[in-house]
Amino acid sequence: MDKLPKIGLPLILIFSFILLIGGKTLVTINAGEAGVVFKTFDGGVVTDKPPLSEGLQFIMPWNSVVVYEVRQQEVFEKMNVLSSNGLEIKLEASAWFQPTIENLGKLHQEKGVNYKSRILLPAIRSAARSVVGRYTPEQLYSSKRDAIQLEIYDETKKIVADQYIQLNEILVRDVTLPPTIKEAIERKLKQEQESLEYEFRLESARKEADKVRIDAQGKADANRILNSSLTTNILRDKGIEATIKLASSNNSKVVVIGSGKDGLPLILGNN
Repeated sequence: MDKLPKIGLPLILIFSFILLIGGKTLVTINAGEAGVVFKTFDGGVVTDKPPLSEGLQFIMPWNSVVVYEVRQQEVFEKMNVLSSNGLEIKLEASAWFQPTIENLGKLHQEKGVNYKSRILLPAIRSAARSVVGRYTPEQLYSSKRDAIQLEIYDETKKIVADQYIQLNEILVRDVTLPPTIKEAIERKLKQEQESLEYEFRLESARKEADKVRIDAQGKADANRILNSSLTTNILRDKGIEATIKLASSNNSKVVVIGSGKDGLPLILGNN
């Protein structure tokens, strides 16, 4: 130290002080993040100004910054809930969410960095128990999955609406029933499917029978009309027309040898 120039020691001290202070005054906010400032000597958490945005930010050395992720995030939750008839159902759901940036200071002050476990997950569990309790196991297993998902989303959103959390989506990942109940529901669904197929075959057979009956009735009606219209005079005129056409044929020789039935001539000979 004695060999250092007289100005060297002060420079080293100043440089060390700058590094020390600089490390506390410059804060880097990464992409998808925002920073909440805590003022040690001026009211604590800053809630009346926007949080620090992305990039290199300057703060006073006696203040501090808590960085939050503000991009959309996802949390998963597995829970046991009761159906409308009291049967225990295992439900797996996830939520897409993000903190509201404009209220990030209030979120930090009132809820803290563990707001997901303190606020969001309990809200999802409460909403899921309320919604699932309205449905039977069969409805949960088959046709009501989308409706349940939407209802859980609506109820969760109401709970977190004033908690500085933006809820984007609730996804019901899985609904697990006890094996015996699941097997019973699958048997019932299979029987219902078979019944529908049987009804379809019966309906097809009925339609085919109706078609055959209608066709037969149409033919019978046509024959009845034809028979009622074929009088003796009409038959005689038809016979005369046929005789004239046959007699005028170049390939026929006509010999009249007498009168046939109903006075029609007998036509013999063919070349």
